[in-house]
Amino acid sequence: HYSERTLMPSAKTHRVHLRRTARNRSVKSYISSRANRARRAIAADPSADATDASVREATRALDIAVRKGVIHRNQAARKKSRLMLRHNRARANASESA
Repeated sequence: HYSERTLMPSAKTHRVHLRRTARNRSVKSYISSRANRARRAIAADPSADATDASVREATRALDIAVRKGVIHRNQAARKKSRLMLRHNRARANASESA
């Protein structure tokens, strides 16, 4: 039979878990929305200044998530690398066809 003393720490841990989960969810949502915006901009016009700005915004969002401990730094590096690779390829293809 569990007493109230043994249940309290787990209840507090659960509350902390819920708070952190909510915060992490909002940061992850911010990351994915910025990345999607950057990918759409790359697809639309890879050489535009707005595209460069949206890619910078996405990388900044990833850096913020790492600083807050929401995602691992290697995951952020991988996502940034893939985004920049896509951007550079699209820019090279646009300059070749122009």
